[in-house]
Amino acid sequence: MSASPHPVVARVTERIAARSADRRAAYLARIADARTQGPARGGLGCANLAHGFAACAPDVKLQLRGDVAPNIAIVSSYNDMLSAHAPLKDYPDLLKAAVAGAGGTAQFAGGVPAMCDGITQGRAGMELSLFSRDVIAMATAVALSHDMFDGALLLGVCDKIVPGLVIGALSFGHLPAVLVPAGPMASGLPNAQKAAIRKRFAAGEIGRDELLAAEAQSYHSSGTCTFYGTANSNQLLMEVMGLHLPGASFVPPHTGLRDVLTRAAGRRIVELTDLRGREYAPIGELLDERAFVNGVVALLATGGSTNHTLHLVAMAAAAGIELTWDDFDELSRVTPLLTRLYPNGTADVNHFHAAGGTGFLIRELVAAGLVHGDARTVGGASLAEYAVVPSLGDDGEATWTDAPETSGDASVLRPVAEPFDEHGGLHTVNGNLGRAVVKVSAVAHERRTVEAPARVFGSQDELQAAFAAGELDGRDVVAVVRFQGPSANGMPELHKLTPPLSVLQDRGQKVALVTDGRMSGASGSVPAAIHVSPEAAAGGPLARVRDGDVIRLDADKGLLEVLVPDAELAAREPAAMPSETVSGTGRELFGAFRRTVGPAERGAGVFG
Repeated sequence: MSASPHPVVARVTERIAARSADRRAAYLARIADARTQGPARGGLGCANLAHGFAACAPDVKLQLRGDVAPNIAIVSSYNDMLSAHAPLKDYPDLLKAAVAGAGGTAQFAGGVPAMCDGITQGRAGMELSLFSRDVIAMATAVALSHDMFDGALLLGVCDKIVPGLVIGALSFGHLPAVLVPAGPMASGLPNAQKAAIRKRFAAGEIGRDELLAAEAQSYHSSGTCTFYGTANSNQLLMEVMGLHLPGASFVPPHTGLRDVLTRAAGRRIVELTDLRGREYAPIGELLDERAFVNGVVALLATGGSTNHTLHLVAMAAAAGIELTWDDFDELSRVTPLLTRLYPNGTADVNHFHAAGGTGFLIRELVAAGLVHGDARTVGGASLAEYAVVPSLGDDGEATWTDAPETSGDASVLRPVAEPFDEHGGLHTVNGNLGRAVVKVSAVAHERRTVEAPARVFGSQDELQAAFAAGELDGRDVVAVVRFQGPSANGMPELHKLTPPLSVLQDRGQKVALVTDGRMSGASGSVPAAIHVSPEAAAGGPLARVRDGDVIRLDADKGLLEVLVPDAELAAREPAAMPSETVSGTGRELFGAFRRTVGPAERGAGVFG
C-alpha cells in the first residue's frame, strides 16, 4: 500500500512538472509521433529490411519478414578488461533465447564504450571520462537508429555507462527498455583496512608493493566493485526508478539466480512492446517526474555518488524534464540517511544486499511517503510492489517474496524511524564563489564547517606535490583545485586527493577541498565542495581566489564564501588557465565537447 507523498516530495514534484511542462509536452509529442503501427521494421523498404536480417538464422528471418513478432535490440558495454562488464559476455545468448521463448526475436544492435574511472584516476584518460557518457548516448542512438526494433535491452553497469545508455534510449523514447545488471564481485579486503593502507601510503609509511597487494585483494574478480560509488549508485537508482526487475541490482554474477533474472528481463521486454499492447511501457513515458524524484530521494537516502547530481539532471533533460540542484537540496532536508556504505561506512553493497537491500529500502521510503509508490516500473507493478526479494524457486525460475520487516544489520541499513542522520547525504552550498555540492554522509558533523586560508592549485598534481613537500603541514587549509571543470579539461574525478587530505585531517588540522572538478562516490570524510559552478575556465569566481584568502564552507547552512569584499573580488584579474596540454591519450578528439559542454549544475552535457 503506497502512502501519500510527503508534502515536500509532492511540492518538489509539482514544481518540476510545472517548470518542465512545455519541454515535456514537446518531448512526449515527439515520441508519440515516432510510435508505429505494427513492427518498427514494417516501414522499411525491401532492400533495407533484407540488409537488416541478412546475417540471421533462417527461422529468425522468417519471423522478421512477418508482422507479428517483436524484435528486440541488445546494446551492450561488454569488454573483458573491466571486471564489472566482463559478466556481460554471455548475456546476448541468454537474452536471445529468452526473447525467442517469449515469441520474439533479438539482435545484438551495437556496443558502447566502457571505461573505468578506477583505472584512469590521476591519469590523462580521466579527462575523457565524463564526456564518455555522451559518447555512449550517441552510440546507443546509432545502435537503435536502424528502425528494426520494438524494444531494447541495455547492458551496462558503471559510472557513465548507465546514464549514457538511458540518455540514448530516451532519444528513442517510444520504445520500452529494460536495464540488465551484472551484479557485484564478492567482498574482498575490508574497506576500513583498505582505507588505512591508502593513508599509510600517502604518508610515505609503506611502499607500492604493499599498496598494490591491498588493492588487488579489494578488486579481485569479475563483477562490480563493491564500494558504494557511482557504479552501484547506478544500479540502485535504476531499480528505484523502475528500469530493473525488482531485486535485480545486487545479485552476484555467475550464479543461478543472476542467470534466471537475466532471462526474465528478456521475456519481460517482449511483454512491454507495443505489439503486445496491454503493457506497452515506453521508456520516455515511464521516466516521468515521479521517477526522477524517486531517483533523487534514493540517492540521498543512501548517501550515493555525487556524480548523479550531474547524471540525473542530464537524464531528466533527455526526457524533457528540468531537474535542478535546488530540488536535490530541498529533498535532502527531509530525506533521512538510511545506509552506511563505504566510503560513508565500512560495509559494502554485499552487506547491504544481505541486510535487506533494495526491497527493504523501497518499502521504508514508500511507507514514509518519501517516494512515489505509484510510479510505473518495467516489472509491470508499481514501485510500491518492488519491496520484494528475489530467490531461485524449485522450478528453476525466479520467485519474489516480501522484503524482511527488520534490517538484517542495523549498522548497515536502517528504517526511516531510526536513521543514521535526519537529512540526506548531499547538500548544496551557495555564496560568492558560486554553487557546489557537498557529500555530507561521510563527514562528521563537527567537520562540516571549515573557515581557513586558501591554498590554490591548478591541478591535483600540484596539491600532491605540496603535500609531499610538507607545505600543508601544521595549519588549517582550504585546498582550492580549479580549472578542473567540464570546459577546462573534461571535469576529471580527483580521488587521489582524498588520502593526503585525510592524513592532514587525521593530524588535527581543519581541512576542506573546493573544486570545480569531481570526486564521485569516494569523497570520504574530508568536507569537499565540488562541481563548483560557474567553473573557473568559464570566468567563475574561483578564478579570482588567491593564496591566503579566507574561505568559509558550511555544509549544514549551505554556505560557500570567500571572505573578500565583493568589489575587491570583482576587480581582480582572473587567473589564466594552466597551459598544460589537453591533447594526447585521445583528449584532442574531445575539443568540440569542451567548447560546447554545459555547466555542471545543468548536467555537464553536450546536448543542447
